[in-house]
Amino acid sequence: MNDNGQIHKESMAYFERLLPGPIERVWDFLTSSVHLGKWLLEGTIEPRVGGAVNLGDGHIRGVVTQWQPPRRLTYTWNVFSPGETESAYPESYLTLELEPRGERVLLTLSHRPIRLAEFEGRTMMGWHTFLTRLVALAEGREPEPREVLMDRHRVLYGVEKFTP
Repeated sequence: MNDNGQIHKESMAYFERLLPGPIERVWDFLTSSVHLGKWLLEGTIEPRVGGAVNLGDGHIRGVVTQWQPPRRLTYTWNVFSPGETESAYPESYLTLELEPRGERVLLTLSHRPIRLAEFEGRTMMGWHTFLTRLVALAEGREPEPREVLMDRHRVLYGVEKFTP
């Protein structure tokens, strides 16, 4: 034990993507229930600080901590198994930031902290997959199936295939 304060480094997933603008269109992809299920998970994000986040039929639940349209969205990210009222996993934060770049928009995604080392590769694999689908939709293309992308990105990040 040590009475002095200590610095602890956190693990974080970080991605950047350039998407076709305008910025309001990209914001809509990130926040509208109409678009969420096409690239991320079906669900809703209440458009306000303190708003509820419910994705994947309650698999991901959280609370909006920053709502600054059309530039910044942050919410807590809590993973729940079916029937759970309390998550068995550590809470984390997802931040999505948008910045105009001419006719395109830079999306920066950060997800932190990743407190369990075994989730680092899975988190990277998941976000790479979701963002690949988002880019396709924003560019007017049909995204590849999530399972196909997961298999491709699983190899990239060294994640074993999950078999229930």
